Amino acid sequence: MRREKRIETVCAHLKRAKIFADVGCDHGYCSEYALKNGLCEFAIFSDISAQSLKKAETLLMPYVKAGRARGVVGDGFAGIGRETDEVLIAGMGGFEIVKILSDETHGFLPETFVFQPMHDSERLRRYLLENGGYIERDFTFRDGKFYDLIVGHRRKEGETPQSYSAAELEFGRDNIRERPQAFLEWLQKKLLDIERYIVEAGTSLKEKSRTAFEERAEKLKGVLSGEIK
Repeated sequence: MRREKRIETVCAHLKRAKIFADVGCDHGYCSEYALKNGLCEFAIFSDISAQSLKKAETLLMPYVKAGRARGVVGDGFAGIGRETDEVLIAGMGGFEIVKILSDETHGFLPETFVFQPMHDSERLRRYLLENGGYIERDFTFRDGKFYDLIVGHRRKEGETPQSYSAAELEFGRDNIRERPQAFLEWLQKKLLDIERYIVEAGTSLKEKSRTAFEERAEKLKGVLSGEIK
């Protein structure tokens, strides 16, 4: 069965862990990858929907029977203990991920993490930096659509907190500093979308809205040229 480049890219950034948790696991491909490649001793795969979890349970049944994996029906970190070394959350919005991490009952910042937010990446970056996280990799990649990947760990004792620029918070540090091709393509697409919308909307676009779109376009141009860092 074909594995999406998105899944392959996410899994390529997993580290070795004693206990690995895949929250919102969908088909369970990432848990299978971690187990098959010896990246964890035990995997917890969870989903809020029992029906959705069945797909992963079917795929991972050999590991479940061997006592190396366990499926959990639950919201966020419910059923996932704080002893979990590494957590993967892929395919949710940044706001949802922050909500999971900050939940008063079950939330915690894991020792290592791999997050692939579908949107609101800036909100997630800000939360991590302000709540003991250290971001190691933070970039955009493409698999048909564009995706952000944020990889890091809980800040160690004595480790200096990171300071992100406004542009790095909004767009991702590696994108601003290394300018990967996928990120440049994303910028060009967003800029083209805005410019096309302004033209198509014509005089029906209110002045305040037009100004906001034009300002956004100028910012994207500044990032694209490297002027905004």
